Amino acid sequence: MKKHTYRVAVRWTGADGTGTRSYTSYRRAYEISAPGKPAIEGSSDPAFRGDAARWNPEELLVASLAACHELWYLHLCAQAHVVVLAYADDAEGTMIEGDDGGGRFESVTLRPDVIIASDSSVEQALAAHESAHAKCFIANSVSFPVRCEPKVRLADAR
Repeated sequence: MKKHTYRVAVRWTGADGTGTRSYTSYRRAYEISAPGKPAIEGSSDPAFRGDAARWNPEELLVASLAACHELWYLHLCAQAHVVVLAYADDAEGTMIEGDDGGGRFESVTLRPDVIIASDSSVEQALAAHESAHAKCFIANSVSFPVRCEPKVRLADAR
């Protein structure tokens, strides 16, 4: 068994000199960083007084699930000699907010749309989605269902 450790720094950048004197007195801005990588500017969701131009934690969670699935999928297709020419995913997560203001994700649905080479197998390409889903580190770490609704199409033979 291998163990991997991931470290990131999250720094509040919304401190404007008055601190958290009230719920409306501070910006929700933060920055995620790690050595050698561009920073990610974040905020809370606009529903929680955040900046819509910045990434919120909920979007980052959905993106992590979609990216993990994609990376496993490409790996498994390469191993199976399924040639992926294009991959896009319009993933969506649903979060339920409780009366006390807390919440949890109810589900995430991945919708990968894949184009494979005309000499590749659609059946193998679809099966690779099932395997990728089973192997995804992030999907295996969350307590809500992660569904996958893939589309696989052959490239036009020209």
